[in-house]
Amino acid sequence: MREAIGHEDALYGFKGGFDKSALNLGLKAGGYWPNNQKHGLINHQSTVFLFDPDTGRVSAAVGGNLLTALRTAAASAVSIKHLAPEGAKVLGMIGAGHQSAFQMKAAARVGQFERVIGWNPHPEMLTRLADTAAELGLPFEAVELPRLGAEADVIISITSAFEPLLMNGQVKGRTHIAAMGTDTKGKQELDPALVARARLFTDEIAQSLSIGEFQHASAAGSISDSDVTAIGQVITGNHEGRGDAEVTIFDGTGVGLQDLAVAGAVVDLARQQGKAIEVEI
Repeated sequence: MREAIGHEDALYGFKGGFDKSALNLGLKAGGYWPNNQKHGLINHQSTVFLFDPDTGRVSAAVGGNLLTALRTAAASAVSIKHLAPEGAKVLGMIGAGHQSAFQMKAAARVGQFERVIGWNPHPEMLTRLADTAAELGLPFEAVELPRLGAEADVIISITSAFEPLLMNGQVKGRTHIAAMGTDTKGKQELDPALVARARLFTDEIAQSLSIGEFQHASAAGSISDSDVTAIGQVITGNHEGRGDAEVTIFDGTGVGLQDLAVAGAVVDLARQQGKAIEVEI
């Protein structure tokens, strides 16, 4: 669940669940506060709460900001690993916010990219992309969206847009797009016509069609539930993945079980390293 709260233009929500095999039970609460710069804070704020599955008592509170960035970037990288066109050399970045650096670094771990091109609604923020590319030893160039769509083999969009940024006619050739910014009703990064002509994958189908990037094409009737495949089907070998598709899109909406799994692993590591702080409740 994720909705506007009518204060500070914030979007607040929570996601939760239970992984019976790993015994991870809990929820992640937080959202997007677009005015946080005045407080010296990043816009995305979240906390993960874990509970003892045997008793229901709270067992841990874990800061979710860094974990969200890492988990989101990892999901994008998994899609790139399985769906990027063979021989992909150019990485296109749409968005230069806090999570963009994590996205670029994760993509570089799974792809053999030779250069990075990027665009952001606020050009002054592109230094983050340039600095990250330099850290990775990759040349970076700021470009307009038509050129980005024409030259990039893999495109990562990680913005908070509420209208399409990348248009259908701008994407040329064999391309994989990881659309990672849309996780709320009304948000949108991609032209619905681009979605309609692509082969579609996501982390959770119902969520993608209701609050993810595919919500708009679904509402217009240009795609149906059967047009969207869970990325897990590709990973396990039950779906061919890219196949002969020119354009593939992975809609990363964010799944609560991923947050719980990452938080659970972090708590275990913190205990091993003596960094966990225990309190009486």
